[in-house]
Amino acid sequence: MTVNALDIPPTGRVRRRSGFTIAADGSYAACLAEAAPRPAATDPAAESVADSVAHPVADGGSGAGRWFVERWTLGGPEPYAVPLPGGRPEGPGTQVVPLSDGRVLVRRKVGDRHALALLSPTGPGTGELPLCSLSGAEVRLLPPGPVAGTAFALVHDENVTTIWQVHGHGAADSSPVRVMTVPGRCTGGVWLDRAGRLLALDRELDGRTKAVAADLVTGGTSPLLQLTRDSDDRLLLAEPDSGLLMLRSDATGETRIGWGVLGSRHPVRFPDVLQVPGALLTPLVAQPGQILSPDATVVALRAEVPGGAESLALWRPGERRLHWRATPRGWLGPAACWQPDRALRLPYAIPDWPCGLISYEAPEAEGEAVAGAEVRSGVASGEAVSGSELGAGVAAGEAVPAGGGPDRRPGSPGPRAGSGTDSGAARRPGPRPAPRPPSRAIRQPGARAQASGATPAAAPTAGRRKVAVLPLQQAPLATPLASTQAG
Repeated sequence: MTVNALDIPPTGRVRRRSGFTIAADGSYAACLAEAAPRPAATDPAAESVADSVAHPVADGGSGAGRWFVERWTLGGPEPYAVPLPGGRPEGPGTQVVPLSDGRVLVRRKVGDRHALALLSPTGPGTGELPLCSLSGAEVRLLPPGPVAGTAFALVHDENVTTIWQVHGHGAADSSPVRVMTVPGRCTGGVWLDRAGRLLALDRELDGRTKAVAADLVTGGTSPLLQLTRDSDDRLLLAEPDSGLLMLRSDATGETRIGWGVLGSRHPVRFPDVLQVPGALLTPLVAQPGQILSPDATVVALRAEVPGGAESLALWRPGERRLHWRATPRGWLGPAACWQPDRALRLPYAIPDWPCGLISYEAPEAEGEAVAGAEVRSGVASGEAVSGSELGAGVAAGEAVPAGGGPDRRPGSPGPRAGSGTDSGAARRPGPRPAPRPPSRAIRQPGARAQASGATPAAAPTAGRRKVAVLPLQQAPLATPLASTQAG
């Protein structure tokens, strides 16, 4: 079905973008865009005002303009955007997931149900293929999965969460398949492998939130994060090649970011370098291709400070410092893309260049041999807390690399200049911003935006071999020797 497009202004006439999501293979991205008012063609002053409001910001609110779906193509030499407006404006709560074939899966709230459809460019209009609808207290699409063409949704109702496969299981218009149910309210959604079989969910049950691993083939779940009995342990990021996991937990007595290795019995560590006073750090993406080398894997983190300023930090678990980089003006954070054999890329949009990518090379490793040996032996900087003696004490403090302190943090004077390369910069003037102190990063206000009953299909076959996922445990209290090695 093809619908006539709304009167949507050019891509540069966008007031804000929301829910920017990148396909797992980095080929496409999609978001909601709010159209800015079109100025009168004969009024230069109005044109100037329109340019001032067309500066897009990340994850904005509803605004007064009309919302439409926008698809970005990222796989070519230069990124470009295509508007996909429907017959009526989208609601600000519409969720979008780009597929690797260039279509965009959308979830819309229609009455008390959530309707799913596929959008694609079709000549002057937008092609729309209705898929199905789901109902429940909470319905949302999972992040793009590693298997091309597949898409899943979480439906929570009556303290049970159901995982549905809504695309990639047969004909495009076939009914969704109920994959499995998980007791409790599940949020998050992090893929643990490249086969699209293991999915990590943050399950809220009996007053606590713990990450569990869901096997989409057998329909079973197993504990993933079990740091202490009373802690809330959420998984933020997983890198299947290296096995690196990034998590947020209050097992140490305060909410901190930690890291561990999938399937390993080594303890979860909470490096002090990831505790930046006055800033909230959130892992975005990890460097792929570091096979079985979690300590050498670079993690990109978003650093936010009160008031909306933000910076980019690059970090290796095998090191004890953060490498600060300036973010581009108009960054559509927290989106980031890191594909094998390519640099880290951040999407941005400004009036002069409404569809851009800026690249960052991984920092050079420092003290790789020493730090790697420490991590592999189960010793790393930060706190190590006994699961049975939580609150009895912690060990180790701020880790400082030999020969000097870490890069300065947000809010401190004179940070290191970042290194970024803007794709296509040689062919157009200056969309790349000059490196600036993290404390002067561009403000990015806003909040991130958030499928008729379907007959369940057959559940997955239960006779297949179950994949074992070992729960990550806390370390015993660090010994004086461990503290000496860590510091």
